[in-house]
Amino acid sequence: MLTLLSIRNYAIVDQLDLELKDGMTVVSGETGAGKSIMLDALGLALGDRAQSDSVREGEDKAEISACFDVSTLAEARAWLAEQELEADGECQLRRVLSADGRSRSFINGRPTPLTQIRELGQLLVDIHGQHEHQRLLKKDHHRTLLDEYAGQEEIAEQVRRAYHRWRRLDTELTQLTEQNEEHSARVQLLSYQIEELDQLNLQPGELAELEEEQRVLANAGEILGTGHQLLSLTSDSDGEGENCLSLLSHCQHLLDSLGSQAPALQQAAEMLASAHIQIEESSREIRSYLDGVEINPERQQEVEERLSSIYDIARKHRINAEELPSFHAALQTELNGLHRSDDELEQLEKDVRIAHEEYLAVAGQLSLARQQAADKLSKAVDSQLHSLGMLAAHFAVCLTPYDSSRYNANGLEEVEFLISANKGQPARALAKVASGGELSRISLAIQVVTAQTSSTPTLIFDEVDVGIGGAIAEVVGRLLRQLGERAQILCVTHQPQVASQGHQHLFVSKDSKGELTRTRIDHLSQEKRVHEVARMLGGIDITDTSLEHAREMLKSA
Repeated sequence: MLTLLSIRNYAIVDQLDLELKDGMTVVSGETGAGKSIMLDALGLALGDRAQSDSVREGEDKAEISACFDVSTLAEARAWLAEQELEADGECQLRRVLSADGRSRSFINGRPTPLTQIRELGQLLVDIHGQHEHQRLLKKDHHRTLLDEYAGQEEIAEQVRRAYHRWRRLDTELTQLTEQNEEHSARVQLLSYQIEELDQLNLQPGELAELEEEQRVLANAGEILGTGHQLLSLTSDSDGEGENCLSLLSHCQHLLDSLGSQAPALQQAAEMLASAHIQIEESSREIRSYLDGVEINPERQQEVEERLSSIYDIARKHRINAEELPSFHAALQTELNGLHRSDDELEQLEKDVRIAHEEYLAVAGQLSLARQQAADKLSKAVDSQLHSLGMLAAHFAVCLTPYDSSRYNANGLEEVEFLISANKGQPARALAKVASGGELSRISLAIQVVTAQTSSTPTLIFDEVDVGIGGAIAEVVGRLLRQLGERAQILCVTHQPQVASQGHQHLFVSKDSKGELTRTRIDHLSQEKRVHEVARMLGGIDITDTSLEHAREMLKSA
């Protein structure tokens, strides 16, 4: 439960240390005194969004601390242990707000993100606002209340997760299916192109070899004629006429005839001998080459047809002929990838079916729990409405199944609260039947019923008794006091009948000092409670009669 609330420089509070007890604590005071400041400050400690004017005028920061006894709260202790934030059965939430709009939050002295503060806060405090009846006009709130009453919040979250997973996979399947329709055409095209390239079967280096062979075959006659001329000039033939070798031999003979041993002439002789050898070698190479050259029109036609096929396919794909082998490999890789997409599609179809079945299973479990809880909630709220003076009212929780096309993250049915305010009238939507005062009482009845099943140790009711009075207000006070026997209740109220039921009473006031206004909260003694209840009963002057009435109300409580 909440044991201590400390506020520094927040709104019009300069310094406040408020110790709180179990049972029902009443908070009262004049309108505008700042009763909601305490709850707003607590909300900030629990992770609410801060306003820009939260820091007290003239100060650079505000600080709010809320201390809780969690020694008996297994779920909260488990959460703290999981986050490594344990502190011997105690838990302190602290929020520091800077005047420039920044804020920091802490759990047990350790800096903590607001998301974690909010998670923990849901295990510690449940706040029922004064405008709760306005939320009753929204069907989403009906569903949330029913799930909380049924204790199915975790199952509801599982339904949301299962739905989003199913829808995500289904979207992926739709996209992949659309892609596959395009893929089918692409597969056909790739298969045709690859088959054509397979038939071509162009080997690495083959194009260059064919181009060279085609050049030789096309010029075979000229090559042979020129080649034989080269042979006659470079070889030792028996034919007439001079050639390179005979001229070299004549040069060597003349050089030898000089009979000189001069180094320059010796070097010249060596060079002539080397030239003689090289010409003989070149002659042999030319002869070897010419042996492979022949005039072969049939082979020339084969080569030219082969080259024509290669060039045609290259032009078709708008690439150079030498790029065909790498292009062929790239097409094959793409086709293999598309075949893998078919396997992925089959697996994804299976995943979607499984995810859908999982969603239906957990959503069906939630639907069953809702059906069981709906009847219990209807009867419990009916009972509270009768005690609140709406004797002819009948409250109903209506579950309307969706058709399969409307299944969503919230389950398989729509949840709506209906009310029949008078006998003989059919139950209809709250917004169409209930008046403002009736909505307040319906809201209070629902809050009281759902609070009885809440595992949250601290329940805060912020002026939930607006619009009621007299005997009904006294019933409300008794209901809240009964809740105070099993949970810590903080109740902000203007009703003396409610205030008189509290186990303890806090009084909120404000005073001015110089140009500054500040809020104070005081624990009231028994005698001061008498005066405060008398003030709440009405009238400018507190009379002996009103004081006696107040004492009687407190004594009765």
